Amino acid sequence: MRRGLIRRLTGDERGVSAIEFAMLAPVLIAFYMGMTEFCQGFMAQKRMGHVSAAVADLIAQEETVAPATIDDIFAIGGLIMKPFPTTTLHQRVSSVSLTSGEATVDWSRADGMTARAVGSTMTLPADLVAEGESVVVAEVTYDYDSAADYLMPGLTRFSQTYYLRPRTADKTACPAC
Repeated sequence: MRRGLIRRLTGDERGVSAIEFAMLAPVLIAFYMGMTEFCQGFMAQKRMGHVSAAVADLIAQEETVAPATIDDIFAIGGLIMKPFPTTTLHQRVSSVSLTSGEATVDWSRADGMTARAVGSTMTLPADLVAEGESVVVAEVTYDYDSAADYLMPGLTRFSQTYYLRPRTADKTACPAC
């Protein structure tokens, strides 16, 4: 009788699918969660890049800009980041001119980070501007905090620098900055 029971149980394949599912389910669920989190981080990084491009673009369209206008543009940057939290979004925009072979800051304004000192030097990519030309430099950083801390513990810092030449004048001025 005992031998018949063992023979019947070893030949029974009805539970094989359930056992396979039980072994694969945790791996598939972890993979799904990981891909979801990766996509969220990627979207946050892309939105942060759009913020830097939009800030530089809006400033470069102006001949003269006021500090209040720059603050409004920074607020637009915060709206671009939605639905992600904006508490860790830091923005800085500067006008930089190449004079005597040295890139110097004409003016700078920041939100969440320190503005560059007027007259300080800055390193620009090679051949970006010629002697006497200027460029608007928008720098943005964003600290992404994963909702699933067990997948991505700690903060991930994204940063983007965007360079754009002024469109309507040789140099975008900000007399009150």
